[in-house]
Amino acid sequence: MTRIDAKFAALKAEGKKGFVAYVMAGDPDYDSSLELVRGLPDAGVDVIELGLPFTDPMADGETIQLAGQRALEAGMTLNRTLQLVRDFRTGDETTPIVMMGYYNPIYSHGVDKFLEDAREAGIDGLIIVDLPPEEDEELCIPAQKAGLNFIRLATPTTDDKRLPKVLQNTSGFVYYVSITGITGAAAAQATDVGPEVARIKAGTDLPVIVGFGIRTPEAAESIAAVADGCVVGSAIVGAMAEGKPVSEVLGFVKSLADGAHRA
Repeated sequence: MTRIDAKFAALKAEGKKGFVAYVMAGDPDYDSSLELVRGLPDAGVDVIELGLPFTDPMADGETIQLAGQRALEAGMTLNRTLQLVRDFRTGDETTPIVMMGYYNPIYSHGVDKFLEDAREAGIDGLIIVDLPPEEDEELCIPAQKAGLNFIRLATPTTDDKRLPKVLQNTSGFVYYVSITGITGAAAAQATDVGPEVARIKAGTDLPVIVGFGIRTPEAAESIAAVADGCVVGSAIVGAMAEGKPVSEVLGFVKSLADGAHRA
């Protein structure tokens, strides 16, 4: 059982919904990023989704694209992202961390070496948005064998024929993308999301967590109410981009987490 499995089992036992926060590793710089990540658990975050900066983030909207650029310009690399996780783990051995990114940096690092380094650093799961199920032998299967969850995305365009393929080797949780398009593009609507979550849950026992288009505590509450929890990314990354103190950003994160936990 990974930290992710344990966290969602504990939430289920408590009758609570989960809150996942996405932040970009190294944005705007290493020290600020580490301060933010270290503060997330006390702000109510159940799972940390840590973005791996990449030069061509095709699934991301402008807010996260710019965050990745800032991180890269500040010297962030895959190795430094792993070091950030190690630094976080010196004070927190329990909060799950999911690395979200693209395959190219991992391929360049070497899959076997990456999985070894990721496990050693304290990463619990991966979301690699440009590796479809047809490429599961590339990273998904090796990751599972190494003890990491491989979390797959389902979207509004994932039809009933495609869904079993998406769910086949997924573990940890299913990430349902609530809108068609890129991150930060539109607002998620619980009336649209609810039936889709039910459709996914008919095919898996895994928690279904909904992301994209959630920007307020009220939205976090309404979306979490029809799922097992929600993810907020662009709104948090945008708050950092405005140059707000980390303490203020963490206060905003707490309001979002409180919203999800009220559901």
